Amino acid sequence: MAKVTNAFLTYDAKGNREDLSNVIYNIDPYDTPVMSMLGRRNATNPTFDWQTESLPSVNLSNAMEEGFELARTTATPTVRASNVCQISKRDATVSGTQQSADAAGKASEMARQMSLSSKALKRDMESILCQNQAINVGNTTTARTTRGFEHWLTTNTSRGASGAAAASPTAAMTDGTQRAITETILKASLAQCYGNGSEPTTAVVGPWVKQVISGFAGRASSQQIVSAETILGAATLYASDFGTIKIMPSRWVRARTALLIDPEYAKVTYYRNFQTTDIAKIGDADTKMILAEWGLEMSNQAAHGAIFDLATS
Repeated sequence: MAKVTNAFLTYDAKGNREDLSNVIYNIDPYDTPVMSMLGRRNATNPTFDWQTESLPSVNLSNAMEEGFELARTTATPTVRASNVCQISKRDATVSGTQQSADAAGKASEMARQMSLSSKALKRDMESILCQNQAINVGNTTTARTTRGFEHWLTTNTSRGASGAAAASPTAAMTDGTQRAITETILKASLAQCYGNGSEPTTAVVGPWVKQVISGFAGRASSQQIVSAETILGAATLYASDFGTIKIMPSRWVRARTALLIDPEYAKVTYYRNFQTTDIAKIGDADTKMILAEWGLEMSNQAAHGAIFDLATS
C-alpha cells in the first residue's frame, strides 16, 4: 500500500518519549497456608520447651471387691519436648543514585525491594516449617535449624516400603517407595488418627495429590447445584467416618507428603518477631535486612498425622 510522500515516521524520530507502564506485574506465589492456620507464641529463649501428657491405658479389669484395700497407682509424669528457633533473613541493597531516580511503578526502590524480601522470607519459613528438617542446636560455626512438621510425626503415619521415621530429633528421616494416594489409604490414616485420640481437621497436600483426591469415587453419587457454564472438578471437603476434613492444596509442602493437621496442637514460636534493620553504610548504597528468629512448637505430635511417600505425577 502507498504511503504519503515524505511523511515523518516514528521510525525516523529520535525524541519520542517511551511508554512505560506504572504497574509492575508479579505472579510469584507468597501464600503461607500452614503458618496462617497455626497459632503462635513468643519464646524467651532460642531453645524453647513444652510438656505433653497421656492418660493411663484403659483398664478393662477395673472392678474392685467391696471393702477393698487401695493399692496406690504410680503417678503419670509429663513428657518434656523441645525445639530451637532458627534465624531466617532476607536483605536488599540499593545505590544512592537509584534511590534518587524517578522509577516507574514505585515511589521508592528500597521500599519495593523490602516488600519483595518480606514476601520471600515468609515463604522460606512456610516451606521450612512444613518439611522434614531435623533439629540442629547449632554452635559458633553452625546455624540452628528448627525441627520441621514432617520430622516430628511418629504416631499417626502411613509410609511406603522402606520408609521410616527419624531415629532421633537430629537424625534424617528415611523416604520410602512412592505409591499413589488412594481413598483406602486416606481412610486408614484417618482411622489411625481417631484410634489414637487425634482429630485432624485439614489435609495439606501438593497439587497432584489434591487432584487425585478430587477424583475419589465417593463423589460419583453426589449432587451439586452449579450453573450451566460451570464444570465442577474439585473437592474441598472429605466427609469421613471420623469427621470432615478440609483438603487444602499447598505449593510449599513436599509434594510426596499429605499432612493431616489439627491447628490447635501446633504453633509458630518467635524469639524475635519480624524486624527490619538498617545495615551500616560502606559507600554510596543503603542496605536493609528483614529478620525473624522462629521455630515450630509441636504441642503434641500425636494430634496430627501424615501420609508419606506419595506419587507426585
